Amino acid sequence: MANNSYSGVKNSVAEPNHEGEFGCSLKELRSLMELRGAEGIRKIQESFGDVNGLCGRLKSSPIDGLSGNPVDIDKRKSEFGQNFIPPKKPKTFLQLVWEALQDVTLIILEVAAIVSLGLSFYRPPESGSKNCGKGTGGVEDEGEAEAGWIEGAAILLSVICVVLVTAFNDWSKEKQFRGLQSRIEQEQKFTVVRDGQVIQIPVAEIVVGDIAQIKYGDLLPADGILIQGNDLKIDESSLTGESDHVKKTQEKDPMLLSGTHVMEGSGKMLVTAVGVNSQTGIIFTLLGAGTEDDEDEEKEEKKKEKERKKEKKNKKQDGSAENRKKAKAQDGAAMEMQPLNSDEGADAEEKRKANLPKKEKSVLQGKLTRLAVQIGKAGLVMSAITVIILVVLFIVNTFWVQGLPWEKSCTPIYIQFFVKFFIIGVTVLVVAVPEGLPLAVTISLAYSVKKMMKDNNLVRHLDACETMGNATAICSDKTGTLTMNRMTVVQAYIADKHYRRVPEPEVIPASIMDLLVLGISVNCAYTTKIMPPEKEGGLPRQVGNKTECALLGFVLDLKKDYQAIRNEIPEEKLYKVYTFNSVRKSMSTVLKNADGSFRMFSKGASEILLKKCYKILTATGEAKVFRPRDRDDMVKKVIEPMASEGLRTICLAYRDFPATDGEPDWENESDILTSLTCVCVVGIEDPVRPEVPDAIRKCQRAGITVRMVTGDNINTARAIATKCGILQPGDDFLCLEGKEFNRRIRNEKGEIEQERIDKIWPKLRVLARSSPTDKHTLVKGIIDSTVEEQRQVVAVTGDGTNDGPALKKADVGFAMGIAGTDVAKEASDIILTDDNFTSIVKAVMWGRNVYDSISKFLQFQLTVNVVAVIVAFTGACITQDSPLKAVQMLWVNLIMDTFASLALATEPPTESLLLRKPYGRNKPLISRTMMKNILGHGVYQLTIIFTLLFAGEKIFDIDSGRNAPLHAPPSEHYTIVFNTFVMMQLFNEINARKIHGERNVFDGIFNNMIFCSIVFGTFVIQIVIVQFGGKPFSCVGLSIDQWLWCIFLGFGCLLWGQVISSIPTSRLKFLKTAGHGTQKEEIPEEELEDMEDLDEIDHAERELRRGQILWFRGLNRIQTQIRVVNAFRSSLSPYEGLEKPESRTSIHNFMTHPEFRIEDSEPHIPLIDDTDVEDDAPTKRNATPTPPPPPSPNQNNNAVDSGIHLFVDSSKPATPSAPASPMHSLETSL
Repeated sequence: MANNSYSGVKNSVAEPNHEGEFGCSLKELRSLMELRGAEGIRKIQESFGDVNGLCGRLKSSPIDGLSGNPVDIDKRKSEFGQNFIPPKKPKTFLQLVWEALQDVTLIILEVAAIVSLGLSFYRPPESGSKNCGKGTGGVEDEGEAEAGWIEGAAILLSVICVVLVTAFNDWSKEKQFRGLQSRIEQEQKFTVVRDGQVIQIPVAEIVVGDIAQIKYGDLLPADGILIQGNDLKIDESSLTGESDHVKKTQEKDPMLLSGTHVMEGSGKMLVTAVGVNSQTGIIFTLLGAGTEDDEDEEKEEKKKEKERKKEKKNKKQDGSAENRKKAKAQDGAAMEMQPLNSDEGADAEEKRKANLPKKEKSVLQGKLTRLAVQIGKAGLVMSAITVIILVVLFIVNTFWVQGLPWEKSCTPIYIQFFVKFFIIGVTVLVVAVPEGLPLAVTISLAYSVKKMMKDNNLVRHLDACETMGNATAICSDKTGTLTMNRMTVVQAYIADKHYRRVPEPEVIPASIMDLLVLGISVNCAYTTKIMPPEKEGGLPRQVGNKTECALLGFVLDLKKDYQAIRNEIPEEKLYKVYTFNSVRKSMSTVLKNADGSFRMFSKGASEILLKKCYKILTATGEAKVFRPRDRDDMVKKVIEPMASEGLRTICLAYRDFPATDGEPDWENESDILTSLTCVCVVGIEDPVRPEVPDAIRKCQRAGITVRMVTGDNINTARAIATKCGILQPGDDFLCLEGKEFNRRIRNEKGEIEQERIDKIWPKLRVLARSSPTDKHTLVKGIIDSTVEEQRQVVAVTGDGTNDGPALKKADVGFAMGIAGTDVAKEASDIILTDDNFTSIVKAVMWGRNVYDSISKFLQFQLTVNVVAVIVAFTGACITQDSPLKAVQMLWVNLIMDTFASLALATEPPTESLLLRKPYGRNKPLISRTMMKNILGHGVYQLTIIFTLLFAGEKIFDIDSGRNAPLHAPPSEHYTIVFNTFVMMQLFNEINARKIHGERNVFDGIFNNMIFCSIVFGTFVIQIVIVQFGGKPFSCVGLSIDQWLWCIFLGFGCLLWGQVISSIPTSRLKFLKTAGHGTQKEEIPEEELEDMEDLDEIDHAERELRRGQILWFRGLNRIQTQIRVVNAFRSSLSPYEGLEKPESRTSIHNFMTHPEFRIEDSEPHIPLIDDTDVEDDAPTKRNATPTPPPPPSPNQNNNAVDSGIHLFVDSSKPATPSAPASPMHSLETSL
């Protein structure tokens, strides 16, 4: 038939533009995919006859797919394009260098250095120099004057160093993230039929003409036309913004578009457009052309329509190749097709912007930003005072004490002094501002993310890593996470008999056996199969839905072959399929018999299906009546014993529709799915993963509560929870069913009340038979709860499409890498590549480690800061010259910032991290113990340095370096001071490895090779600087015993550290903590109102608001910090070219794309989860009809029903995944 229609069409429609050898061109296919519904069908009929005709034109077969011949595939790629959208170009190294140069402190230093350079070449006339004051004269012998330019040049050089290091860091980070991104992409596979074989290929390999198999939970990778479908419903909100699921059938609407989600059902599609030519690709391309940011939705729509028309015109003019070039040129739109990060229509964005409350930055970032601002302020004040004191002292000394007049010829010399003072001031500022902080955070996070890949955690949002360290609760799925997700049937109730193990085929009556085998074979998705094991002697591989695999395995155990039946009844012959979803909790397949009668097979959760059975097959193979009383007996004698052993029970049933009654109304499900005949009930075991109980013990020891949320029945859930150690015998914890949970948390009107949830959640450990809504309610309830003084930080695991809302709501969402659907991965922050609960424990360890690494770095950094600033300040005031020169300061800054952040941020985590309770959200970054260490070491270092500074010449018997004239040669005295200072920092770096007052600071030091090599490397460079640094570094070579003294004084730090850790912190009442998070309450009302127009509450900005803003633009260091974190983020951000900075809302906020409808009482929108036949799925409320939800005023919001608002409350911290950095917003607010 295909051929006839094909040739017929060929003759009837004259088409001039058949390019190449395919029967239709790229242009035709593109214009076809722009049509919807009936128009699309009409166009297919006019141009191709039917879908088979189109298959013929594309040289593909609806049954066998493409041949898979490489030549053919390449030809298709060149003709119709590849399935990827070219990525946005990364920033070049030079751009990053330019960005690093924007840093204000560096600019100040550069200017000062250039002025100093210029002045050093100026020679005043001889006569003047005699009487310009005694601070100036007497140095100008020829050799010295020549060397005046060195300081300026050295400063410029060190600035260049700092810039290159910063740029290189950013660059390597960006590269890492591109790598991560592409790894996520390569892992994205899709099922296609090639040469009659069903195979999985990477998404980028899909070509036009492929036959792709689509099923529930998929994110469509390309545009196509439906060839065959069962009950297929698609969520097209990512393209259209409409939240209703669209039903797809061959007759009414066969058009499937890329970037949309399959919410129910299954089917096959013929791929007609890929990459830039698919609907999503076209939108990307248009967005690259750039529409105005602030257009509102209607304009946006019209504009898009116009653009589309323009596109069409262009297409007619310039052919496909041009168009593709054009698309590549506009690389704003371009970035890898993100199968994971589905693409959003610009309008969805606008809506999202409208109803999101303000968001906060991640906990750590907020704390760091505030801390950096406070330190920066102090540094700025100190440096200003230093400069003022130096200038005043000089003027008083020269013009008043010596009483000299100001002579014209002396002016340049005086200016040189002022420039020198200014440089000293700037160096104090440079040392005071901890620009290493952002670097430490960046390095620490990047390092953790890289290492977490080895621990099977694929981190999609950076700050999830750090949030995980604060987690106080984990809500885990049961199937696949706590258990192996390898289901086998171990018990069965067949023909009036309960078998404790799988029965022999002989004992089952033949009639029952035939029904059983036929029912299982056709009523399991045809994509589910059992394959031979990969290794000899291994277990057979289970492909597809695991519960169905168990049933198919049961058929094989009964020595029957399901494949033979499937070959006899291929998928096309199934009359009607009601696919599994979480409202039905069952799956049914209808077969049409030869005599016109119908037979329907059903399988599903036993307590639900048994209510619909009115007969049961007995030992003779006859059906006898099955009364409610019999059902209760069965529940007690069969189902409860099975469940209490941790088995999941599935009921198999069937129903005949005689030919005499005519065809039933298939749409009326409640009439179809009744009066069934029960065939058997099976108990399916899913063994607990052996490593889980231990992991759960670790969590409980670490102060993290593990809760199990599952769709299974309560006895099964309780049995598994006990095996895992979530429930201990004798504890008074709650195990609730979803229905009971809902009854307890709702008031008379059926609204959810927070107080009621607060009564339940602290004790709740198992929530069984729960719907996705319940999961979301529980997570939201725990997060919003104010019962405990710490706000709870909740991690959630999920795998099904319907877990989306809970994953988004949680502080950290874990999606399953193997069993998870694309929609779940989309909503998550971390993907567990091995679906294993122990990986979550590893994530907690890494998260805590990030926090500790940053604290270690802070402790080290602040000690150096305090000491360096005080030394420079007092030295400058007393001796009118900083003991540490500008270049030396920059070197110290480089060690303590860049190197130390590398060394301390890469400490590997240890098990001991799991022995303490989580830090709260408002725990300060610098604890009292750390404060003790900082002040204690500061005192030691200052004592040593001042002793050396004011008495060093006597101790070492050398010339004093104090009060040296302007261009004096470097002195041994000041070299010793500088060298001792650096040695003390090196040894203190070892001290900083422990922040909780531990004694042994060397513990595990050799596990961290980076640390050892950095400490050693710094030491070597220091030797080179001192011995050969000469004039630029103001150093003189030292003798061996002077070196040994310096090292000894440095080593004293370690000994002193032991003294400090002996002093109990509790005695030191005066110590304050620092670096708290901001509490919501601290923000005054009027400020909140001012901030309405800003997009995020930024604490740094609030600090700044309170005055001296202009001074503070100088605190660009924060900018670096945020820029670094953003560079991270933007390189991670999936939609790079696509979003406006303001609309890139917080990653935790509820996503608009897969529009998760959360409905509690109307079962008409099935939220499916077919990854386990009855896991995570709402019970259809049979017994207790829920009162209808109150009408909601906000009809636009897609989650209004049952009062569950999927807004994120502003109390919830989340990181802006936006380039809207505080500095960015500061600029605007100024």
